[in-house]
Amino acid sequence: MPVSIRRIGAAAVFSVALCFQVTDAHAIQCAIFARSVTGLDLSGDAYQWWGQASNEYERSNAPKPGAVLVFKRSAPMRAGHVAVVRKIVGPREILVDHANWSHGAISRGVSVIDDSADNDWSSVRVAFGGGYGRSNPSYGFIYPRS
Repeated sequence: MPVSIRRIGAAAVFSVALCFQVTDAHAIQCAIFARSVTGLDLSGDAYQWWGQASNEYERSNAPKPGAVLVFKRSAPMRAGHVAVVRKIVGPREILVDHANWSHGAISRGVSVIDDSADNDWSSVRVAFGGGYGRSNPSYGFIYPRS
């Protein structure tokens, strides 16, 4: 049964999860994790963040540490996905921290490569299980306020 958590509740769930290293997928979702790390005041499914951010936050197709990469909704990811950029490795590779890519776990320093034809981060592959998985469509990056 889905549980609705208010913003303050989400932060509390995230804090408790970090203290006790809880990795339950129902406790740590990617959006709750990204919101707690960045302070972005966005809600709903991860794919909805891009539209919500249009009048509130700067958005671009260029990664920056601390920015949130927003994955589009797709058949394998009905709610989309969000990940926080940790480090720029090169023009087509970044490291991210995110939750629930590996079911229920928080993953840190995960390689993500830009596999878009135009080098605009509109399609990415995430390191998983010793290789890079499928291509995932993405919107780009949302930058939290300083």
